[in-house]
Amino acid sequence: MKINVYGVGNALVDLQVQVSDEILARTGFEKGIMTLVDDDQQREVLEEISQLPRNQCSGGSAANTIVGIADLGGSVAYCGKVSRDSMGDFFLAEMRGLGVSVDVAAAGEGPTGTCAVLITPDAQRTMLTNLGVSATLTPEDIDEQQLRQADYVYIEGYLLTGETTRAAAYRAMELAGEHGVRVALTASDPFLVNIIRDEIWQLIEGPVDMFFCNEEEAMGLTESDNAADSIQAIHQHVGNVAVTLGANGSMIMHQGELIPVAGVEVEAVDTTGAGDMYAGGLLYGVTNGMDWKQAGRLASHCAARVVSQLGARLTEKITPEEIEAL
Repeated sequence: MKINVYGVGNALVDLQVQVSDEILARTGFEKGIMTLVDDDQQREVLEEISQLPRNQCSGGSAANTIVGIADLGGSVAYCGKVSRDSMGDFFLAEMRGLGVSVDVAAAGEGPTGTCAVLITPDAQRTMLTNLGVSATLTPEDIDEQQLRQADYVYIEGYLLTGETTRAAAYRAMELAGEHGVRVALTASDPFLVNIIRDEIWQLIEGPVDMFFCNEEEAMGLTESDNAADSIQAIHQHVGNVAVTLGANGSMIMHQGELIPVAGVEVEAVDTTGAGDMYAGGLLYGVTNGMDWKQAGRLASHCAARVVSQLGARLTEKITPEEIEAL
């Protein structure tokens, strides 16, 4: 069956909690960034927030994007590793219930990965990620028969930090090349860009057809202090680039054309998943008959709607009528 996007990423269960700045300070982690933590560190954080209300959902960057596409009515599949534990069972049941095909064999031992998303009153999110068995994803987990049916394979940059997950990402890109499937890559995190800048450039200059990043990541990648100059520089090496600019919208470059996309004014509650949902909207649009300007507008509205609520899943989906109007 033909699908729009085949996603590959770290399969995590997200635990979103609204916290005060004082509680965040007690954890000792830097505000507004993603930090990898071990089992003991994650356990301590979860104990700190155990009495607070929380929202639990299947997550991980690529998983959020794939669910976003499914919410819009797209056809999708996902490749990520979970364990045979309660969190893993929850992840698979929720993803499949949302219309996502997931056929990766579960790990025999070890915990399913989790991400504690601590959201402060200024809507900043601090993510503490314990990868668990998601870090054991291997090239053998990539489903060639499923991938070859996709318009795009979508890969999260976080995979490039692990030995086996990196190999899985490269296997997915290799198979995409063999079967004429386009490759989309997301930068994932400014810190990641800084530590593997050369590798990201090699991918942009090689198999990647579409590159997603925010303005900080774009400027970090090009070592520039200007987002517009950065997107031009990146576009010299990759056919399609989308750079998000927060409340100021985004910029897309396609076939030499700069396409500015206005932001949508909303009251930000939680920025978790904004970039993921933007990517979902854009990928849905370009794989379902929209031009790049139309897809960008849809992506902007998707991102705005997700930041106006708690969590990385749309509690109020964008209807087919709204999509048509956009």
